[in-house]
Amino acid sequence: MHPNPWHALNAMMPQDAADNYVIVCSFDGVDIALFSAGGSISKKYGPAAEKAGSIVVDNSSAFRMTEGVPLVIPEVNSEAMSHITIGGGGATIANPNCSTIIALMAVTPLHRLAKVKRMVVSTYQAASGAGAAAMEELRQQTRDVLDGKEAKPVIFPYQYAFNLFSHNSSMVQDIGYNEEELKMVNETKKIWDTQDVAITATCIRVPVIRAHAESINLEFENDITEEQAVDALCKFPGVSIINDRAANRFPTPLDATTQDDVYVGRIRRDISRNDKKGLDLFVCGDQIKKGAALNAVQIAEQLLK
Repeated sequence: MHPNPWHALNAMMPQDAADNYVIVCSFDGVDIALFSAGGSISKKYGPAAEKAGSIVVDNSSAFRMTEGVPLVIPEVNSEAMSHITIGGGGATIANPNCSTIIALMAVTPLHRLAKVKRMVVSTYQAASGAGAAAMEELRQQTRDVLDGKEAKPVIFPYQYAFNLFSHNSSMVQDIGYNEEELKMVNETKKIWDTQDVAITATCIRVPVIRAHAESINLEFENDITEEQAVDALCKFPGVSIINDRAANRFPTPLDATTQDDVYVGRIRRDISRNDKKGLDLFVCGDQIKKGAALNAVQIAEQLLK
């Protein structure tokens, strides 16, 4: 269980459904404001909170790529927010996309060791990433199909139970990537503070209730062995290893569900290469915890140190 550092916590309550969520308390005297009500709410009220002197930790995509707004995974790039302090004036810190967080928790220690040159990611994303209604839709459709009834899509355009499909974010027509895939590309470069890495992603929604999985292929500038990779991952905070080849035991979404850590396994040399500059990984992380809420709380904790 993650420790709670808060002495006081003010909740901002829904008031009028016609206007989404209306703030019913002032930001005056609020040191840290955690926003997780969607991009439109963040854009509407975030600037007011910042103007009042609060440090906004925003869980939406509203400010992630905004110049001057740190995009932070505390284990990875806490230095990006080092200039922001409580009492030092208002500011905004963005929480990255869940798939980006889960990937970079696993890849960053290897990047520091041998410098990633190219990353190819395929994601297997749970219903939780689309919210509570999507989780319930998967449960209900599963019950219906097993009872011989027709599945009725509501949240997604396709049957979700016993099926998988391309991530439901908007498609960028001219290049054929969806927004989720581009978030992984662009956010990784910002978090690592480099344009000198090639990234491609394919994001898929799978019929899992909670916790995302990712298959990651890495090309490095320098040589790296499996043993070096395992050692670096074992030492990295927030990462746990499940990598038992003899028992064919590797991470699953159920392992990661409700857990703080990101789980890494299937750590192996890329045999399509004739050198020691390629690795493959399989990664699982709880989308609600480290992929969202926990990361935001860790940012807040960093501010309180």
